[in-house]
Parts: sequence; structure tokens; C-alpha cells
Amino acid sequence: MSTQHRPLTNRIVAAVAAGLAVAPFAMPALAQAQPASFANIHQVDAGVLNVGYVDEGPANGPVVILLHGWPYDIHSYADVVPLLTKAGYRVIVPHLRGYGSTRFLDPQAPRNGEPAALAADVLALMDALKIDKAIVAGYDWGARTADIVAALWPQRVKALVAVSGYLIGSQAAGSKPLPPAAEQQWWYQFYFATERGQAGYEKNRRAFAKLIWQTASPQWRFDDATFARSAAALDNPDHVAITIHNYRWRLGLAAGETKYADLEARLAQFPPITVPTITLEGDANGAPHPEPASYAQRFTGKYRHVTLTGGIGHNPPQEAPRAFADAVIAVDKL
Repeated sequence: MSTQHRPLTNRIVAAVAAGLAVAPFAMPALAQAQPASFANIHQVDAGVLNVGYVDEGPANGPVVILLHGWPYDIHSYADVVPLLTKAGYRVIVPHLRGYGSTRFLDPQAPRNGEPAALAADVLALMDALKIDKAIVAGYDWGARTADIVAALWPQRVKALVAVSGYLIGSQAAGSKPLPPAAEQQWWYQFYFATERGQAGYEKNRRAFAKLIWQTASPQWRFDDATFARSAAALDNPDHVAITIHNYRWRLGLAAGETKYADLEARLAQFPPITVPTITLEGDANGAPHPEPASYAQRFTGKYRHVTLTGGIGHNPPQEAPRAFADAVIAVDKL
């Protein structure tokens, strides 16, 4: 059987083994398919949050936790979840703090978007659901969060799939100026540093999100219904405050919470990730992202990188769901 017509799972595994780029077979048609809504959103108290989450697949199956990015939502994984549940996995997809039906338990709690806080949320959710160990996967904020969970609590992570690789940073690293072209890519971070930017995002959050989707994935032709389904999650009352805090924290313009200071100090040392890992990158990612060669050495366990070709942008699980699901299955076998 030719490589072109082998099942995509086998192709991903083969590409992973060889460290090669892979072009998802028939991916453009899948990427344009309208995703279905999740039938059931569960709620559970976990740490400082009441978390809204999807929980599908066999209750006793190996657990996969899928983490979405900004400004997207759980529907990035609408086509990934059935592929993984069919393969026997129990799949958890939480709304991150500031999205969908996730809410703070304390109305007075800081609307904190610092990276360590989001990672602590994942650990708290695992504890609340009595999940000892899971494969963790994500893109954008979700990839950074997955990286942090794997770096700080490797005993809780069976394996990792991270789009754009090693995204752990610090305020000190964020204070260093970049070349002008790179700074231009972060225009929204500087916009959010101003009160005008916060007011503008509050007023125009859906139009802003659509612009980010278009620029981050310039070849992804999503339709209005697909966007609207995810944009509803941005109506969360804490969304703007958490988004603004996250980007201001990165520039050192906002403080974090003291309870996360030790975690942030550990992350500022750029700890290695020791769990089995597959990193992914789309060949048409229009968002700021590091080159794979720049972070490969950060992964000291079993590791492979796969480039998804064919115009895949910043949101691979939604643009290339079969390839993303296959990466999760493949990393479980590394």
C-alpha cells in the first residue's frame, strides 16, 4: 500500500518516527466542515473555579485533556473528540478561566490570567475529577498551559502534544525587546497594555476575535456559524479582565498572585519537559511562534516534531482535526 493511501494514523506515527513533516490527507475538506456542538457541558468545583467541561468517551479509558487557546473555545476540539473517543480515550475539554460557563467561586477573586494560574486550574480539575494521570494537549494559551503542567507536575502527565512547542516564559524574558518585525506581530499585546485597548476589547470582543482568527490562520476558511459557536464563549463576564491581565503580566505591567510566585520562579528557569512529547506546527501559522529548532532541546524525554502542511494555521485541532487526534494517539505510543 502506498504512503499516500495508508490510514492517517499510520502516516503520523511513521512521520513521528522519522521526524518528518506530514501533509494531512484530504484535510482541506475536513477543516472546512462545520463542527457540531457538544451535547453536554458538565460543571464541577475545582480549585478557585466552577469549571464547565466536556467529558466524553469510556469512563475507564485513558484520559486526554484538551486545552483551547485565545480567543477560541472548546469547539476547537469538536471534531477531535469523537476521533479520540472512538479510539477508546476518555476526553476532557474544559472551558479555561474566562470562557464559557467557567466561573470563579469567589466573586472577589482576582481575575488573574498569569500562566501559572491557568496551569494550576488544570491540576485542580484533575484532582476534582479524580484523574491521576492524563495525556495533555493544546494550542496557543492551551499549549503554554499544557507545557507548564508537564514541566511542573510530570508525575501527572502521561504524554504531551503542544502546538508551537515550548511556550514557557517569564516576565523577565518578556521584558526583552524583539526585532521590529517581531514586535509588530504582537501589536495586540501593546494595545491591551492601554486603557483604550481594554475598553476597545470590551466593546468589540467578537470583531477582535474574528480578526485574530483570520490573521492567525490566513488560509482557514471558517464560516460565520463556526465562528459564532465559539464566540459565544467570549461573553463570559471575566473574559476581558483575564485576557488583559494575561498580556499585561507578560510585559511586567501587572502583578501576579503571591500564591503562584514559587511556580513562576520555577518557570523562569525554563525547566525541561521530560514526558513523551510531540510538538506540532502548521505551515501557515500567522501568529507569533518560535521555530521548532529553537525549542527542541527543551524536551528531554522521547520527542518528535511534526509539521502539518497544506495551509494549516494557528488552530490545528480545528483546521486539521484528524492530524491532531492522530498526534495524541501517536504520543501515547512513544
